[in-house]
Amino acid sequence: MLRTLIVGLGRAGAGLHLPVLRRLRREPDHPFAPLPLLAVDPGLSTSPDPAEVTLAASLEAARRLLDPARTVVHICTPPQHRAELVTELAELGFRRLIIEKPLAAEPADLAKLAELVHERRLQVSVVAPWLASTLTDRLEQLVHSGEFGALKRISVRQHKPRFRRSLVTHGHPTAFDIEIPHALGVALLLAGDGEVTTAHWHDLRVGDQIRPLLGGARLELAHHSGVHTEIVSDLTSPVRERRITLRFAHGTAIGHFPGSADDEYAQLRLSGRRMCSREVFADDALSSYLARAYRRFLLGSLPPEAEFDGHVKAVRLLSEAKRISGADLLLTQSTSTERELSFVH
Repeated sequence: MLRTLIVGLGRAGAGLHLPVLRRLRREPDHPFAPLPLLAVDPGLSTSPDPAEVTLAASLEAARRLLDPARTVVHICTPPQHRAELVTELAELGFRRLIIEKPLAAEPADLAKLAELVHERRLQVSVVAPWLASTLTDRLEQLVHSGEFGALKRISVRQHKPRFRRSLVTHGHPTAFDIEIPHALGVALLLAGDGEVTTAHWHDLRVGDQIRPLLGGARLELAHHSGVHTEIVSDLTSPVRERRITLRFAHGTAIGHFPGSADDEYAQLRLSGRRMCSREVFADDALSSYLARAYRRFLLGSLPPEAEFDGHVKAVRLLSEAKRISGADLLLTQSTSTERELSFVH
């Protein structure tokens, strides 16, 4: 049985991981030790309910309460300085890590993290609920079955209003880092490796307030298999939509991932030469992902080559999209300006 340490109790840690872990711990035959969840978040303004989670003052304090060999650490902090945090955890003896996406904010940070994971042979599972989704499983089966012929094109629309969080937080530097990583992972699963051919972004604007790079993003991939993928994410949309369309030689599949945790049902519509169908089914992807991750840790070692390296490739593709779109240059200029202002003050 495994203990749990959550690092970061923001939107991901407290709003997503914690409720799912509470639910999973009530299920029969769960892989969790019958001991309290622990969390570390020095910047937390209010303490969590002690009946749900025990708050430790630091990672060192958490280490004194845990056996690293029997602990899974959920890293739910923003992607900046991820390598430094993982280094600290590794030096304290923690080796089983579940890391929220994106893995890193910049190519240099990603390189440091990848080197660290391989050097220390850390066991890393990257949060990718869409890859554990029932809808994704159905789409993967459809691609491999050849029922509609060869896959030709993938189109993904990930739209939601994200004004408040973008205006008051700085955890994600661009719109490429928010919704798009989910879709990119699915596209690589279904169509194989590829290269970014086009990428664009737009700012988020509310009255006279502007948040550069956070209004939305679009990228296109040319897969080595010949499939073409387009992913569009509008974070200023008035409605939520998580739609994926697969166009085959002889048919089309349109899937809708659950729009939020409030209603965890997916939909799949198939249309071909002789058939048309629509299904609605439960699809609690994050619960499925976390349950799979813990059971995989219990089964034995999870080497970087098994899962981590594939996610590194996805982040490198996102970095390439930022380069093509000019987002990386704007981020560099913004960072330089912040450093100059900090020095002046």
